[in-house]
Amino acid sequence: MKIAFVGKGGSGKTTLSSLFIRHLVADGGPVIAVDADINQHLGPALGLDETEAAGLPAMGDRLPLIKDYLRGSNPRVGSTETMIKTTPPGEGSRLLRVRENNPVYDACARPVELDGGAVRLMVTGPFTDADLGVSCYHSKTGAVELCLNHLVDGRDEYVVVDMTAGSDSFASGMFTRFDITFLVAEPTRKGVSVYRQYKEYARDFGVELKVVGNKVQGQDDVDFLRAEVGDDLLVTVGHSDWVRAMEKGRPPRFELLEDANRQALRLLRTTVDSAYETRDWERYTRQMVHFHLKNAESWGNARTGIDLAAQVDPGFVLGESLTASV
Repeated sequence: MKIAFVGKGGSGKTTLSSLFIRHLVADGGPVIAVDADINQHLGPALGLDETEAAGLPAMGDRLPLIKDYLRGSNPRVGSTETMIKTTPPGEGSRLLRVRENNPVYDACARPVELDGGAVRLMVTGPFTDADLGVSCYHSKTGAVELCLNHLVDGRDEYVVVDMTAGSDSFASGMFTRFDITFLVAEPTRKGVSVYRQYKEYARDFGVELKVVGNKVQGQDDVDFLRAEVGDDLLVTVGHSDWVRAMEKGRPPRFELLEDANRQALRLLRTTVDSAYETRDWERYTRQMVHFHLKNAESWGNARTGIDLAAQVDPGFVLGESLTASV
């Protein structure tokens, strides 16, 4: 299952995504965590110190390797130079699976030990001095989008992505890559403004969107969120001494997380697992192709010098049935 955490900057999306990752790992599920925000905070939220977090390999810096592996023997993709962030898989492409080892994970993923298990952590990579004035940060997140396009995941397998802040995710088709999107919102006018943007942008794409109210202090806050987002409000989370200790670099054992917050995480897990029953791989593939054609026409064809529509394999549908044969 692919899960996105989105929200306004400072809403707590990274904190909540890290708690959810810890919850999944504690339950024994295989988890890949992806920090797709160029402001790299997920590593520290999972317990890495600043030096360890800064030393994580950036996916954006390893894009040629990622392209070379995923391209495989796909005859519709003539070279890695003609692969763009939206290039869809086809017959002959190599696919990524949550439980396997492969050159992409070897180069880009690092295990992070958590209570009772470990998570594979992958990071987009930060915006560097060399990028200032010459690069768009979407050139960094393109590596994440390409991997998600080639990722096959199944029941009880989890890919949790901490997304860019605000509505910036809509600058690419990555917002359609998930089974469910948790939007973290504070009980303020600014806090729900991103929700309205997400709801509007995602309306025509079948995005499953649920709101997690954060920093909620009382019933008035709950009532405010309910009035603003209606039935999309899934659960609310309040103050956490455990989180405060974690933010100071001294997290207690995860089993000591407050019961109310543990219940909230269990509800997120139940909601995610329920979404498995309505997965639609054909729609997923169709949307992938849709955004690839848009990017090809907008800039990809001019940049590569070829018609990138030819990369689309019309008979190919990504799905779990491919895991044994591709």
